[in-house]
Amino acid sequence: MVKKHQFNQSDVHVEATETVFQGFFRVAKLKVSHRLFKGGWSAPITRELFQRGAAVGVLLYDPVNHLVGLVEQFRIGALDDNQGPWQYEVVAGMMEPGEMPIDVAHRELQEEAGLAVEKLIPMCDYLVSAGGTDEKMHMFCGLVDLRDKQGVFGLESENEDILLHVWSYHEAQQALIDGVLNSAAVTIGLLWLQQHHKNL
Repeated sequence: MVKKHQFNQSDVHVEATETVFQGFFRVAKLKVSHRLFKGGWSAPITRELFQRGAAVGVLLYDPVNHLVGLVEQFRIGALDDNQGPWQYEVVAGMMEPGEMPIDVAHRELQEEAGLAVEKLIPMCDYLVSAGGTDEKMHMFCGLVDLRDKQGVFGLESENEDILLHVWSYHEAQQALIDGVLNSAAVTIGLLWLQQHHKNL
């Protein structure tokens, strides 16, 4: 049986916090010390933290027709990727203060894919890259009829240009195997779907 972590938030002292950048995103500098596995406390350490917050992702799946829906859009973080800066992704968006993940899922499904999905199945929550950002992704599988649902979506007010692709289940899994899909959320979603699609 896997044990819980030995330490928690009470085993960290935050000695100082300052905002070092505030633009579209926020970056903070923190000075912290924490308990050590060998006993005692660490010396104070300084870390920059990309404060992005919580996000929600939805992998679209049509269990009747065995189809998968993924969106494609330009991503600045993939500018130097060998596949280019257009990424295949799950439908996703950031949570605003006070929002529940399921409400964000419904909003983003309408904005990015033009879909109303009645059944959202929770997959998992995960920290995107805890070494440098506080972003947490809440993942769902959205069950929906995907026949003839391809198209271009997104909000002009947010400069979104989003193409919804509909692939067969096997095409999506093969794209994952071939390395065409290199987004963490897509990878996690399709691996989850491998385990669960026969029961959906």
